[in-house]
Amino acid sequence: MRIQKIQPEEVVPLILCAVGTLGVLPFAIMRVLRGEWLIGLIDTLIVVSMASLAVFVFRTHKVRSASIYLSILCTAGALLTVYLKGPMQVFWTYPALMVAFYLLKPKEALVLVLFAVVALLPPLISQMELAELGAVLVTLLITNSVAYSFSSQTRVQQQQLMDLAACDPLTGTGNRRGLLLEMTRVTALRSRIGTPCSLLLIDLDSFKKINDEHGHNVGDEVLVAVSDRISKRIRQSDSLYRIGGEEFVVIVNNENIRNAALLAEDLREFVASQPCSNDVTVTISVGVAELVSGEVSKEWLGRADKALYEAKAKGRNRACLARFPHERDHTNITATGCMRS
Repeated sequence: MRIQKIQPEEVVPLILCAVGTLGVLPFAIMRVLRGEWLIGLIDTLIVVSMASLAVFVFRTHKVRSASIYLSILCTAGALLTVYLKGPMQVFWTYPALMVAFYLLKPKEALVLVLFAVVALLPPLISQMELAELGAVLVTLLITNSVAYSFSSQTRVQQQQLMDLAACDPLTGTGNRRGLLLEMTRVTALRSRIGTPCSLLLIDLDSFKKINDEHGHNVGDEVLVAVSDRISKRIRQSDSLYRIGGEEFVVIVNNENIRNAALLAEDLREFVASQPCSNDVTVTISVGVAELVSGEVSKEWLGRADKALYEAKAKGRNRACLARFPHERDHTNITATGCMRS
């Protein structure tokens, strides 16, 4: 039996569901035993909903929808408790509103908090002294302001870390991790709605010779120059990644293999058109592969790698198209157009 692995983004919703279920369950039992049927029923519904959400997240990995529902459930439960049991139950709103800042985007959580505070005013105003009401509102304001600031800053830092983790420090392009994330996205898109996508696997020809003759500093300058030239020729919807010493990948979104081949030839000519650094001229070989329905990322990249190997074997400074699974040979792209090799 295969054990499902919990993803990092699922941890917080699962913990909150577990704590909420175990925390509210005793009150549900106690209120039912006391004959407080309505609020006991509400507590029971909260317990069942949280337990169901935990199972939903664990099985489907749909964290976003579960987070929205859990935030609304906690807020609604706290408000109903205040309306049914009186203002002494207002302390339930503090953890309930904190949940929103853990699960939602900061602005979404802020909207939910403002709605909750407005909804709290009628029962609090009618049943609390002015000083007590002021204390509740001020502490709610302070608590949620701190939560909003913390949530906003945490999201910014998290995004910065994700960007750094997916970025190549030398060229500023994406790295292998970023490539795998993008390939996962486009393969899922291909399976779902059939959107075409192609891949260019690019390798600098005789790069070791450049390092040996001119030094690694010049080699690094060449890599940066080549990545800059590629970036200038691709569209904003395309993406560039450095996945090895002198290997790059371009994901060409919404294009079939023929249009991707034209881009490959354009890049090949543009890179070789002028020296990159210290009068060092470099050429590239390219393997081009279009994503096939049902294909996984490893297979897609593997076909591009075979086409790149073919380009290298035929003398470098050229692009070859990867064969589709039912084909036997590759297609060679030259400056004069496309021809079968």
